[in-house]
Amino acid sequence: MMISELNDRSREIFRSIVEAYLANGEPVGSRTLSRRLDLDLSPATIRNVMADLEEAGLLFAPHISAGRIPTEAGLRLFVDGLLEVGNLTETERRAIEAQCAGSSSSVEGLLEEVTATLSDLSHCAGLVMAPKTDGPLRHIELISLNPGRAMVVMVNEGGIVENRIIHTPPDLPPSVLVEASNYLSARLVGRTIGEARADILRELEEHRAELDELTARVVESGLATWAGGDPGGSLIVRGQAHLLDDVTAVGDLEHIRSLFTALETKETMLKLLSLTDTAEGVQIFIGSENDLFNLAGCSLIVGPYRDARHTVIGAIGVIGPTRINYARIIPMVDYTANLIGRLIG
Repeated sequence: MMISELNDRSREIFRSIVEAYLANGEPVGSRTLSRRLDLDLSPATIRNVMADLEEAGLLFAPHISAGRIPTEAGLRLFVDGLLEVGNLTETERRAIEAQCAGSSSSVEGLLEEVTATLSDLSHCAGLVMAPKTDGPLRHIELISLNPGRAMVVMVNEGGIVENRIIHTPPDLPPSVLVEASNYLSARLVGRTIGEARADILRELEEHRAELDELTARVVESGLATWAGGDPGGSLIVRGQAHLLDDVTAVGDLEHIRSLFTALETKETMLKLLSLTDTAEGVQIFIGSENDLFNLAGCSLIVGPYRDARHTVIGAIGVIGPTRINYARIIPMVDYTANLIGRLIG
């Protein structure tokens, strides 16, 4: 159904029911509506309109009472056709910007901090898909940490920084890391690890590289550590406890537990977030519109962020109950996604 198919009276009654439900989560009855609405309508007339809206699949009675709440189809109709999206407050903007300008030296650390802030501001669980790290490299360097450990620092052409720890011989001379860094830089800069790895390993195996045995082992260790990463990005989730705030029934608790399990496995979430690759802006998934939330009674609001070439490299969003404050959270997710894109890009 399209919102244009409702007449003015039905539209106002429907809007009032959904707004009241989103505000307090309670069913709305005809007497309550007759007091809330500016329309000069009797409770009997309102009940007739509510019955029509229920027959259209937009409302339902959660238990034996005169009150009604919106169905998932009703929420979708409201979000697409009646929702008036608000603006972020100055306090909310500053809170998000403060985390984006925080002290974290890595992209993943930045994303963790911003996701936690988004969770706190929205009172939902926050999630972010960290950028893919399989782009061509701009810089690679091996740095000694302490005996037996070194860090591989990689920066791709999109500006994404990734640090990985490798194990080294305890008595490794500093010159070995310098030589390994120079060797890898000469062969990896401007290429992806997938493009260069086989060539480097073949060169080492055939002893064509002018490296001593110790340096060659460090190079192989660095390649193995980086190639073992997840090229499709990783999922960071913060604030899951917010999902328990409104749980009142045992059945609801089971639904939330199933969602926690899905978040821990991450596979389904990464697949869902990949839908933002082709999205222009914020995407809204309500309840059973996707397999993940079919039993959880939750909604996902998620927006993509892009690099300097306007390529989607990740996504950030929130999960909450289907009655979350869409008008407030949609611009919050959109603002955060755009801000992260500018910083990373």
